[in-house]
Amino acid sequence: MTVDHAARIVQLTYPQVYFACHTRHQRKRSTEHRLSQRDSAILVHLDSTEPIAPSELARHLEINRSTMSEALKRLVALGFVKRARSGSAAVLLTEKGLAAIADTSVLETARLHAVLDRLSATERFEVCRGLERLARACRGTANPTQRTQRTQRGDEMLEQEQ
Repeated sequence: MTVDHAARIVQLTYPQVYFACHTRHQRKRSTEHRLSQRDSAILVHLDSTEPIAPSELARHLEINRSTMSEALKRLVALGFVKRARSGSAAVLLTEKGLAAIADTSVLETARLHAVLDRLSATERFEVCRGLERLARACRGTANPTQRTQRTQRGDEMLEQEQ
């Protein structure tokens, strides 16, 4: 498949997914998490198993380092983010952070569940693997010979379901 053909498929299909699962807009005060747009943007760039340095995150999001530091201090204090290890500046997403992403995502969880439920376990696995690979390429860290821990966990979960 050529890059042009792949781009056409993504451009045609992503809006369909977005339209089918897009959440109704909620104001910051109407959610229990009370996250700002910037807070949400930071959370979706974190992972629960692969730590990221605040400086790298600030550079990627084009946020001043001191602004990122303050935002992360707040997110840590609220329990959405934790330090990778004692004394480390690198951060990880917590279970509370994962829940906040699900609750504040532009893709409504219930709608997304309904759509994913229409797929077989194998199809769901393929969709998730493909999206993870696309996201990794978007982050500029795609490496076809190296699979992320999440993809490896997905393989294990799929094998258990079959």
